[in-house]
Amino acid sequence: MNKGGGTGLGSVTGPTAAAAAAAAQKQKVLLQRVDLDIGNIIDNFSQLVTVARVNEPLVRNSQEAFMMEMRAARMVQAADSLLKLVSELKQTAIFSGFASLNDHVEKRIAEFHKQAEQSDTILSSIVDDAAASLKELESRYYSSAERIVEPLEN
Repeated sequence: MNKGGGTGLGSVTGPTAAAAAAAAQKQKVLLQRVDLDIGNIIDNFSQLVTVARVNEPLVRNSQEAFMMEMRAARMVQAADSLLKLVSELKQTAIFSGFASLNDHVEKRIAEFHKQAEQSDTILSSIVDDAAASLKELESRYYSSAERIVEPLEN
């Protein structure tokens, strides 16, 4: 019985869960930034178009020109923010790619260690077979009649 109020069956704990939660939170923040920046661009563009009409009074035209410059500057800021967001997303994709690449490398290392152990087992059995065969051949050689008869060299 778990008195600590434990976790549900579907919950994940450890560094993987923390990374997944951090990734979900980051994705939520990035989507909010995208929505905000795109909303700013649309609002400023619509205000820019509204202010762009030409009026007779000189004071009003200068005010509208200032408003147009301000709206254009805000559009540029929102576009710059979107470009920074794209750069951040690229970096995130690269670094998360490294994480998955590291997982793949670790998996391959484990496979290679397994193959190395299998190769060591096979090689040790080959060594044992070769030693047994050599011992058998030596005993046959030393007990054979061919070995006893040595040619005379004079």
